[in-house]
Amino acid sequence: MPRLGTMNPVSFSAAMPSARFGIGEVVRHRLFDFRGVVFDVDPQFANSDEWYESIPADIRPAKDQPFYHLLAENPEHAYIAYVSQQNLVADDSEEPIDHPAIPTMFERIEGGGYKLKSNHRH
Repeated sequence: MPRLGTMNPVSFSAAMPSARFGIGEVVRHRLFDFRGVVFDVDPQFANSDEWYESIPADIRPAKDQPFYHLLAENPEHAYIAYVSQQNLVADDSEEPIDHPAIPTMFERIEGGGYKLKSNHRH
């Protein structure tokens, strides 16, 4: 039996891309008019095949990249979005995101981003 502290850490495939955005970062979609705050990250696609197949084939992203859960907004609505890394860019507008779940999960920080409230941290 290995001694405490001598076990090898879990290794991940070198081919798996790392997440470009972190929890609390504000991002916007490259193709569609919405922005949001990252509240969770999947290292690769983790939604249903039905959801994936509903994306038009000519813009369907690869599954082997990080996907982000966003508290999102567009000019008409606030909603939850699930977006591939290839379709997101940093939003440096410093404009707040007007999503009703933000005050329950995040505190706004200088520079336009958000940090998780302490009761949501692990």
